[in-house]
Amino acid sequence: MMKKSLALALFGLFVLATLAVPTPARAEVSSRKDIHVAPGETQDKIFSLGGNVLIEGKVRDDVMVVGGSITISGEAGQSVVGIGSRIVVKSTAVIGDDLAALGGTLEKEPGCTIGGDTIYFQTRELGNEFFKGGLFQGVFSLSLIPIIVVVKLVIIFLWLIAAVMGAALFPKPIAFASGEIRKSFWPALGTGLVAIIVFTMLVIFAALLSIILIGIPIALALGAAGFIVKVFGRLAVFHFLGVSALRAVGSRNMSTMGAVLAGLLLFSLAGFVPILGFFFGFVMNALGWGIAIRTKFGSRENWFQKKPAC
Repeated sequence: MMKKSLALALFGLFVLATLAVPTPARAEVSSRKDIHVAPGETQDKIFSLGGNVLIEGKVRDDVMVVGGSITISGEAGQSVVGIGSRIVVKSTAVIGDDLAALGGTLEKEPGCTIGGDTIYFQTRELGNEFFKGGLFQGVFSLSLIPIIVVVKLVIIFLWLIAAVMGAALFPKPIAFASGEIRKSFWPALGTGLVAIIVFTMLVIFAALLSIILIGIPIALALGAAGFIVKVFGRLAVFHFLGVSALRAVGSRNMSTMGAVLAGLLLFSLAGFVPILGFFFGFVMNALGWGIAIRTKFGSRENWFQKKPAC
């Protein structure tokens, strides 16, 4: 189940990239294919599933690899993100924004330049303990940890993956949508509540039509659309919460990824509060739906606002 959820998350974010961000002319997207940016060569963006990426030249935007490896001795203009990857950062490497490693290994040579945060979640040992039963022994046994807590932790882990990927791929749309939350909180919340009600009615209608098969493609399309709206909206809410919290403690210089992860932490902690956590999550979910729709995935201001007549 967890593998299927992760696959859906990766697919949904990739679809969101095609909807919210124009595809660069020289973006490299590959599956199980090695990518080499040679010295003197320039690439716009790299996204690879299971491939080995070697960067000796320059990548203007983000580098993201799921599985495989990343070796960088050249320059990346934005973030470098590896999920379950082997990441090697040479002494001559220059990374303009964040370096994030979720699982896998991370090796940094002295002298490398990283403009943003370095985020490393070493999940290999944690996964081994799960499979060996180590986390289900002694004080952390299932007899002491309710199933609902385990489910919540799995969900948080999946949102962590989505947060790292989303903040790396779409920092500007997420930050823009987050700023619009601050400007139009109540209109966005109202839009989200209406959208959720309408979406629920459409899902029920599609389920009824599925009895005669015609509703199956409609239900699938609704599921994909709802998933994309939910993911982007939730990341914008994370950013909004993170920025608010960091500003409250006097922090002014914050990266998009740092704000999103801080917001994820706050959102997750609130979810463990009985009753109030449920209502908080519901309101934030509606707010996320509303801001994703109103800003067209962070690409513009309220698209319901009428343009002035010429």
